[in-house]
Amino acid sequence: MSQRVRSSLSAVLILLACLLAPLGALSTWAMYGLGDPGRYRATVAPLAADSDVRDAIAAGVTDGILREVHVRPRLQGPVNHFVRDAVLSFTETEAYRTAWEAASMAVHDAVMQALRDDRAGPVTVDLAPVTEQVKRRLTDDHMPLANRIPVEHTEVTVLEAEDLAQLRKGFHVLEVAAFWLPMGAVAFALAGILVAVRRRRALLATGLGTALGAALLGAAITVGRRMTLADLPPDVSPLAAGAVYDALTETLRLVSWLLLALGLAVALAAGITGVYARYRRASATPPQAPAERSRRVRA
Repeated sequence: MSQRVRSSLSAVLILLACLLAPLGALSTWAMYGLGDPGRYRATVAPLAADSDVRDAIAAGVTDGILREVHVRPRLQGPVNHFVRDAVLSFTETEAYRTAWEAASMAVHDAVMQALRDDRAGPVTVDLAPVTEQVKRRLTDDHMPLANRIPVEHTEVTVLEAEDLAQLRKGFHVLEVAAFWLPMGAVAFALAGILVAVRRRRALLATGLGTALGAALLGAAITVGRRMTLADLPPDVSPLAAGAVYDALTETLRLVSWLLLALGLAVALAAGITGVYARYRRASATPPQAPAERSRRVRA
């Protein structure tokens, strides 16, 4: 194999590795970060104490209560304030945290089960188990009349059928990509370095390309956040949605920073070793004698 062919093949392999590295990180995060119930629970549980999330829940519950309770116009302000303070107080209790975790996991389990099954129809969540857990918690805390809370089977639609069909296709792709993309990135990088005529230069290119891919992944996370918050319904709090987005993408942002640091470290190591190798070669070359240099000049 000629040197030109080896150099071209090495460049193609390294380019593929640098493209697959951020895509592999993204697919692995989506599959094992969001798809795993334990990791998802650990991610969303702290959001129960987030001030923006609590304010959004208090505002939503207050609006729902006031829509059902008819209050005179002059009393709407004081009643709104009273109900909102009461709901905010509830968000500091263990019963609220139980309800938050139960509702979050119910939605997660319903979505993941629907993605893995091929059944048609919307994804719905029955709130009865959530209500039952809250009722049990309030009863254990000796809350008056807690045992009289009705446990009704109320289904809430999480995903419509047409949205589920598109997500299911992407989920099946992620199931394959989450394993093969990272493995492919490593394999292509090693092959590109081994095939290269100048391996140190190939290692430098691999490091810089990985760092560039990680930087693009970080930029994509930022752009995705702006697009997500820009498309929110009017009744959804941007601050709360931003807190949820940041919590869900925290691991992905960490991976992008790690990839960036790894790529820069590899590139720096390749650059330093290259400079050191040139210095050693220059030191090992014996200096020419003055007489020999003058003879060469006269010649």
